[in-house]
Amino acid sequence: MNWIEEVNIKIKKKNQVLFGKDSEYLQDLISLFQNQNHRVMALWAFDFAAESIAVLEEKYPEEMRPREALKAVRDWSAGKQKMRPAQRKILDCHAFAKEIDCKEDIALCHAIGQACAVVHTAGHAIGYPIYDLTSIIYRLGIDHCIEALERRKQAYIDRLFYWNEHLDDYQGEWAGFMLK
Repeated sequence: MNWIEEVNIKIKKKNQVLFGKDSEYLQDLISLFQNQNHRVMALWAFDFAAESIAVLEEKYPEEMRPREALKAVRDWSAGKQKMRPAQRKILDCHAFAKEIDCKEDIALCHAIGQACAVVHTAGHAIGYPIYDLTSIIYRLGIDHCIEALERRKQAYIDRLFYWNEHLDDYQGEWAGFMLK
């Protein structure tokens, strides 16, 4: 079964999330993510979270929870904030998703939350594509999303390679737990 068939089944079942860790479409990303440096994955996640925040802020200019979550986890990754307050901000970002009705935006909120959680463990990284790609399908429709999904997936890969090559160029600080 191809990924379009998988997604169509999820749509027919009225699933809100259209991809999962077992989705065939994501297996190459999952393999690629598995052996990455935690800091590389955090920088990758920060970049994509910031993009998604910008999209949400166009529709919800007064809503600060996604931006606050990203700031908190950046501070946590730098050793400037403790884990619990940062986790609270991530949960607040997810809570925003429960307050809106647009499926595309709900998925983006969860994508941001997953990206922010990468500071806790790099295993959360796949959560970003799961929700981000779901958001794209809700925005464009299953019949018009293939090219956009392929471009987005390639952007994930390109950004990962970028941070692998440029990790030492990062000017920010790292907390001790991020250096292990």
